[in-house]
Amino acid sequence: MSSGIGFAIDGHIARVTLDRPKALNSINSEMDLALFEAWTEINNNPDIWVAVLSAAGEKAFCAGADVSGGGDGAGRRMALGGGLTGVGGPLLTLRKPLIAAVQGYAIGGGFELAMCADIIVAADTTKFGIPETKVGIIGEAGIMHRAIRQLPHHIALAMILTGERIDVHQAQRYGLVNEVVPYEKLAETATGWAERIASASPLAVQAAKDAVLSRAGWPLDAALATRYEPIEAYEYSADRLEGRAAFAEKRTAVWTGR
Repeated sequence: MSSGIGFAIDGHIARVTLDRPKALNSINSEMDLALFEAWTEINNNPDIWVAVLSAAGEKAFCAGADVSGGGDGAGRRMALGGGLTGVGGPLLTLRKPLIAAVQGYAIGGGFELAMCADIIVAADTTKFGIPETKVGIIGEAGIMHRAIRQLPHHIALAMILTGERIDVHQAQRYGLVNEVVPYEKLAETATGWAERIASASPLAVQAAKDAVLSRAGWPLDAALATRYEPIEAYEYSADRLEGRAAFAEKRTAVWTGR
C-alpha cells in the first residue's frame, strides 16, 4: 500500500502490517497516520476482538522512526506508531489485545512498538536494541522507560547505556518474548495466539486488559479497591448471560461481543 501499512480484517482478527521492507519498515509520517487510523478502527469496531501487528520482509520488524529526511520526528501530529508508543505526541490506548509478530531487527522505536503489544511472538532471527546512546541521537526517552519496566533492571540499563543488542533467546529468558519460532512459522504462530484469545469472551478480555494495565503501577491495595467500569458493564452484557448458559449446558459459548 502507498501508506506503507497493510490493514485487513479476518473474522474477528485485525491484521496490521508494516510494509516498507526496503526501509527496514521504519515509520514515516504517512505510516503514523495510517497506523492511527488502524488502531482507531480496531478500538471502535465491536466485531474486531484482537489484533496482530507484523512486518513485511525477513530483515527487520521495524528500525524505528524514519529519519531519512533529516528530521527526528519533530512536528509529528501523533506519537510514534500511530500514537501507540506515546513518544513525540499523545498516547493512544488500544483497548483490544495486540500480538506483535517480530523478526529481524527490532530497534529503537521499533523495539518500543513491539513492547506495546500484549503478546510478543518472535522469529529466531530477532535482535532487540536501543541504539540511541551509541549513535548519539537520543531524544524522547519512551523506549527507555518501557525497557526498564519490561526487562530486568540491569539488563535494561546495560542495553540503554551501551547501545548493544540482545538476541531473541536472551529476550525470552528475560521474559520479554512469549514464544520463539522459526521465521517460517511466525505468521502461523501469531495467528494461533490470536485465535486462542478470540475464543474467549471479547468483552471480558477487554475488561481484564483495562483493569490490569490501568493499575499496573499502583500498590496492590489500591488496585484491589478500584472499581473498573468495563468489568461492571460486563455484568449486564449478552456475553455474560451466554457464558453462564454455556457453562450450565456444558457447551462451547458463542460470543457476540455485545
